Amino acid sequence: MSDVVYDGREVKRARYAVAAVFAVHGAVTGSFATRVPWIQDHASVSAGQLGLALAFPALGASVAMPLAGGITHRFGARNALRALIALWTLALVLPSLAPNLLTLCLALFVYGATAGMADVAMNALGVEVENRLDRSIMSGLHGMWSAGAVLGSLGGTLAAQLGTDARLHHLLAAAVLTILGVAACAWVLDLQPAQDEAPPPRFALPPPSALLIGAVGFCAVFAEGASLDWSAVYLRDELEASDGLAAACTMGFTLTMAVARIAGDKVVDRYGAVRTVRAGGVLAAVGGLLIVVANQPALAMAGFGLMGLGIAVVVPLCFAAAGRSGPNPSLAIAGVATITYTSGLVAPGAIGGLAQATSLVVSFGLVTLLATGLAVFAGVLRTAERKSAAVGRPEAAVPDPRP
Repeated sequence: MSDVVYDGREVKRARYAVAAVFAVHGAVTGSFATRVPWIQDHASVSAGQLGLALAFPALGASVAMPLAGGITHRFGARNALRALIALWTLALVLPSLAPNLLTLCLALFVYGATAGMADVAMNALGVEVENRLDRSIMSGLHGMWSAGAVLGSLGGTLAAQLGTDARLHHLLAAAVLTILGVAACAWVLDLQPAQDEAPPPRFALPPPSALLIGAVGFCAVFAEGASLDWSAVYLRDELEASDGLAAACTMGFTLTMAVARIAGDKVVDRYGAVRTVRAGGVLAAVGGLLIVVANQPALAMAGFGLMGLGIAVVVPLCFAAAGRSGPNPSLAIAGVATITYTSGLVAPGAIGGLAQATSLVVSFGLVTLLATGLAVFAGVLRTAERKSAAVGRPEAAVPDPRP
């Protein structure tokens, strides 16, 4: 992108605008996730079939994400984000319209494709704002995504409790969120490609430096996807909770993630990336154990809350570590993104398939095992920790005058 000069006030305003877009993006996800049981019943699909269908958003995202860079290069960052966030919010209406498994899979593929492209565009602008502010904001931006997911989940919980048809609920939510998302894009950075800048490559294999970092992200995204898509179904089917209480569990999970992400930048600055992720892995593993042994909804809800708290900041830290892991930061970040989205692709189907063969309890035993991996392999993020330790300390950038 061309090196456009913005004053401090414009950059701060752009930060708030991008944060609002993150919140809108999250609100779509929260609105969808709380109505998964309704969508399952409407489409008349089993747990295994639902697991198959829930793999299609990540599949659509993985296929479409490489297109986002080209769209941004051609139309500029602001126009691209405005169009992509509108497509994503409007795609919310599609899954609830599906009457059977085939149409549900197609709807979720489009839903995921628009989600992935908007995700790439808003994260790229978030990184650009972070660079211009010269301090960490990415965890906070992801916290705004989770805050939006909480608001979307709250609306979905209320709609489920009232027995509202999800088609009407999602139509109204899509209309409101489209207006908010498009309006927020008016203040994001209007970056344009330089005249001699070549279009970005459509596809790129992850470099070796990104593989271990991506593996940590894989564990976190697997646990997040499993909890977000299956928590409501788990409470309803395994613990015989009401639809309203099951939806509230999903909302509680997103709430703990939102709180942890909003506070994440300060926590990482104080304790470092490795210790933060290691402690988070322990919390997530304890949460998984509570889910597996729960004999009542309250205990499982506490487990999902701990799971959200433990995994919240892992993905932002993986992107930070990737960006500092080699000579080509963008390629490393793209590699980590590919791995984490692959996790999102695998998780719903793996949970549903294992549940079909055994039970959802066994499925979340697998989630618990992967959460434990966060504590074991957190050390691969040490690159991000060393860099972040220097951020915010001006003296760290000054060469030592002593021989």
